[in-house]
Amino acid sequence: MDTQNTPIHIHLWHKDFWFLAMANMLLTIAVYMLIPVQPLWLLKVMHLTQMQVGLIMGSYGIGLFLFGPFVSYLVQKYRRNSVCVNALCAMAILVWGMYYIQGRVSLDKLCAWHFVAWRVLLGACFGLAHMVLTSTLIIDKSESFQRTEANHSASWFGRFGISIGPMVGLLIVQYAPLRQWGTMDCLAALICIVIAYVLIRGVSFPFRAHEDYLPKVSLDRFFLPRGKWLFLNLMMVTTILGLVMSMAHTPKFYAMMMAGFLLAIMAEKYAFADANLKSETITGLLLMGTAFLIMLTRRQVTVEYIAPFFIGFGIGIIGSRFLLFFLKLSRHCQRGTSQSTFFLAWESGISLGLFLGYAVFCQRTHELLWCGLALTIVALLFYNFFTHGWYVKHKNR
Repeated sequence: MDTQNTPIHIHLWHKDFWFLAMANMLLTIAVYMLIPVQPLWLLKVMHLTQMQVGLIMGSYGIGLFLFGPFVSYLVQKYRRNSVCVNALCAMAILVWGMYYIQGRVSLDKLCAWHFVAWRVLLGACFGLAHMVLTSTLIIDKSESFQRTEANHSASWFGRFGISIGPMVGLLIVQYAPLRQWGTMDCLAALICIVIAYVLIRGVSFPFRAHEDYLPKVSLDRFFLPRGKWLFLNLMMVTTILGLVMSMAHTPKFYAMMMAGFLLAIMAEKYAFADANLKSETITGLLLMGTAFLIMLTRRQVTVEYIAPFFIGFGIGIIGSRFLLFFLKLSRHCQRGTSQSTFFLAWESGISLGLFLGYAVFCQRTHELLWCGLALTIVALLFYNFFTHGWYVKHKNR
């Protein structure tokens, strides 16, 4: 299926799917709510260096891979929904622990490595919960002919969380003293995790007997080696988003990004329905490049609306297209693995962008924008002259 459209099955949108999709969005909101606020708190209250803050924000990307090799073993050895909700419980404990520490422990007793360890563990628990949720639970609750739409739709719920989370986090801290920024956002994130836990618990999953031989370490449901070039190209794109998020500290920016996401959904359904297969990615990267050029050369108020809108639209349609590429590249019974690979590429790029944004380009916005523009051009050339042709040659569906 090389069309741009994903077929719509009205019967997919039952109560269980809604619960799982909303849980996916709430989990993403909980994690991304901390991204714009925590670095500011670390810089202004903890007085950490830019390099330390960059390491803290980037270390989350390392944690994402920690449980990945064990996902297949865990979901077959134990009840798959239990693995997911236990990971959520671990996330809740981590977030509550940070809330408690920031509110009651003398800040002099904390150092950068405490926060690095916390971010690594948060990334590990979120990675496990998200991989089980998207690569197993959502697929289990969908009929075989609905699974592409289920993956596509659920990923959009997670993408909304990328804009809603920072926007809500920044709105919360606008009305809180500087010293309480970290605690207020941790409390809001904890509430989102608890609601996600309740939603997943509200879905019933039948028991499935595990296989006789279960390898404890496996790439199944974790990483698709044949998707390495898609992984690299998508990681380039989301590194650009991470760079932008390190400099975007206003609710307006993320509100306009959300508007771009919403238009991207309409565009992929109508404007790109019968377009060339590579059109979405090329258009998205061109719009992201245009956003960087506008921010570099213009100072009008409208730039604050147009640039994030273009970035949201671009990253939205690119994300949808690359997800379908990963799915079509996978072999039989590798749908869950392709989902996890897409997720790891997406989150790894954002983590790398946040590291570079704070460790290298903090308070050097002009240089950050030039770096973002250069990376956009590289991603565009790499996709147009290599990745797309390689994908067409190697896809399975």
